[in-house]
Amino acid sequence: MEHVPPPAEELALLDSELARLDARRAQLLTRRAWLLRALEATGPAPWGPPQGPVAPWGPGSGGFGPARPASKRSVQNMLLVLGGLLLAVAALAFTLVSWGDLGIGGRSAVLTAVTAGALAAPVTLLRRGLAATAEALVAVASLLMALDAYALYVAALPGTNGAAYAGTAAAVLALLWAAYGLLLGKLRLPLPLAVVSAQLPLVLWVWAADGGALWFSAALLVTAALDGVVALTAGRTSVRVVACVALCATGGAGLLVALVESLTAAGPAGAVVPGALLLAGAALALAGARRAPMAFATAGGLVAGLAAVAAVGGVPAPAVPSGWPVLVYLLCAGALMTAVRAPLGVAAARGVGWASAVVAAGAVLVSLTPVTVVAAGPVTRLGAVWSGAPRGGARGAAGATDLPWDAMVSAPVVLLLVAVALGAAYRWWEGLVRWAGPVPAPGPAWRGAAGSAAVALGWAGLMVLPAALDLSFAAAQAGQLVLAVAAFGLVVAGLRAGARGVAVTAGVVVAAGAVGAALLSLATEAATYTAFGLLVMVFVALAVALDRQAGASPVAVSAAACAAVVCAVVPMAALGASLGLAVYEAAVPVPAVTAVTVLVGARLKGHPVAVPVEVTGAAAGVVAVAMAVADARFLALVLALCGVLAAGTALRPERRVVAGYLATALFVSAAWVRLAVSGVSAPEAYTLPVTVPALVVGVLRRRRDPSASSWTAYGAGLAVTLVPSLGAAWTDPHWTRPLLLGVAALGVTLAGARLRLQALLVLGGAVLALDALHELAPYVVQVAGALPRWVVPALAGVLLLAVGATYEKRLRDARRLKEALGRMR
Repeated sequence: MEHVPPPAEELALLDSELARLDARRAQLLTRRAWLLRALEATGPAPWGPPQGPVAPWGPGSGGFGPARPASKRSVQNMLLVLGGLLLAVAALAFTLVSWGDLGIGGRSAVLTAVTAGALAAPVTLLRRGLAATAEALVAVASLLMALDAYALYVAALPGTNGAAYAGTAAAVLALLWAAYGLLLGKLRLPLPLAVVSAQLPLVLWVWAADGGALWFSAALLVTAALDGVVALTAGRTSVRVVACVALCATGGAGLLVALVESLTAAGPAGAVVPGALLLAGAALALAGARRAPMAFATAGGLVAGLAAVAAVGGVPAPAVPSGWPVLVYLLCAGALMTAVRAPLGVAAARGVGWASAVVAAGAVLVSLTPVTVVAAGPVTRLGAVWSGAPRGGARGAAGATDLPWDAMVSAPVVLLLVAVALGAAYRWWEGLVRWAGPVPAPGPAWRGAAGSAAVALGWAGLMVLPAALDLSFAAAQAGQLVLAVAAFGLVVAGLRAGARGVAVTAGVVVAAGAVGAALLSLATEAATYTAFGLLVMVFVALAVALDRQAGASPVAVSAAACAAVVCAVVPMAALGASLGLAVYEAAVPVPAVTAVTVLVGARLKGHPVAVPVEVTGAAAGVVAVAMAVADARFLALVLALCGVLAAGTALRPERRVVAGYLATALFVSAAWVRLAVSGVSAPEAYTLPVTVPALVVGVLRRRRDPSASSWTAYGAGLAVTLVPSLGAAWTDPHWTRPLLLGVAALGVTLAGARLRLQALLVLGGAVLALDALHELAPYVVQVAGALPRWVVPALAGVLLLAVGATYEKRLRDARRLKEALGRMR
């Protein structure tokens, strides 16, 4: 191979070119360095190429691209943190491991020298502007000073009480760090370290003196007071934040200890000292709230209010019977509301008001346990219908005779007191707002919430009252009914007064009270008729009142009307049991409820309540059918009765389509059931005389109205014969009936396809397919039994694969079939 030019000459050319490129690169780098210096001296240029050095290209954290140099500050902080950690580890290892190898003089010299150096170095570093390095050395110095204290204890004071020495050391360290931080004002760590160290002395000294829980509480509260002073007077944000966190921790712990001691006191005398500590904590919280920002002042008022209630209520609480202390605290919370008039500041007064509300809410929650038991207990009566009044009176009706009612007897009192207070606030809301003075009162929405809560709590208190007083079963049932009627009155009154929230809550109470009264009434026969009769009248009156009230929701009106229908079904179903009839015999009177709803629907016509009432009445008919299933004769009778009602409904133009089809289905079903009861083996003798005239009428209808649907013209006539014949064919062991039925169904199917009539095609095809399935079923079973077991899943898999492979085509075929059927009449 020949080189042009020769290799030696080409090599010389390459060397000269590379040298020229190196020289040019050095020239460009020199110029770039000069430009960078010029830009740093004069500031960023108003225009021109991008400022700063050009980032080299290379793989980085985000992929291959311009590598971003790490920030100088982040690198510096990382190095300082690593250095400080290494020094701390070294100091710790020296103190724990190598300390014993030195004499007393050497130990003192080493620790003194290292600690003094770590404390003195930040002064020089701050003068040179190396604040981050100074902070790192301060962190190391804090650890060294703690190690100095530990080393002093081990070497010179081994017999001293450890907790007392630790408390003293913490106090000294706190003073030293405070003085050090004040002298070197640019450092950020010393003052927060002083605050943290100051949290320990008092607690450790109490521990050393074997003080009790109350002494610990006092020590924590004093420490919290000091933290509060620091948080309010310190100039630096970091110091205030640390002091606030410490204040929350120590103050909360101190109040919690005092609260536990107050709750577990053996008598009023034992609760005085914890109460005093709680009052001291409340005073400290209020004192700090006067100078704190708005949110902190509200929190301070809340804590002060809770502590004051716990302190005052904790003294008489041990002297009252079990279950009643909650009432004592509730009364204290009510008295606390008067404190909003005191000159506490707007935010603190709001917090005190919230404290009163929190205590009241807690008292209500504690009192809801018996309410839940009484509300859910009557469900147990479902298994003992008409078994007589339960033993144990109202408590026995709730199935709660074994509960500690002595401890829960205060529940209705608490609930009713809170309900009365909320009701009074709702009634005299404007006066309450004026009385509160400068304290911002809640808006109108809170007034509605107060009214709704008053209704709910009043109902809960009155509902549990018979069980709490151990009244009779009759009193409990009468109370439930009276509550339902009273709640109905509140619904009407609330709607007339424009109090929608109160009306809605009262409506919910009506429903809940009705359920409870209904369940309780199942205990005796007389109670069942009385309770459900009264509930029917209540719900009818409620529906009428809501309908006449402007702005009432149609849903609420419909719900009340449907509830009346449901309540009417129960006495009608129970009538048969009263007469000693069987369940299927008792089903006959139930369609009377359906008949009433049919008449009501015809009277209401286009009213929004008409449809829900009629649907509920139809559900009553379904209940009657279910009750009559056990006896075919009565089932046929009930089906026929329901068919008559459906036919009567079909006389109305707006119900003609649905009710007409339903009436046809009910009549046909009644006929089939009756034929089955009569032992008819050849239903065609009874169905064909109906089918032929029906088909003739359908033909005449189609001639007069070609747009009429084939289902309207021929559907009923064909179904009357085909469906019973199909049922007979499936139970016929001979081949004649299935063959004749298949031929007839095939003819109907072909006629439907030829004349493009949907009813004929669908009915004939369905009957033909089911008839063929019946005939082929024995052979399919034999073949399936003869095949290996793996064949069936294999065939299923092949079928799924075939369908999946031609999925889109099958969808198109299905759409075309649907469209073809839709085009038929």
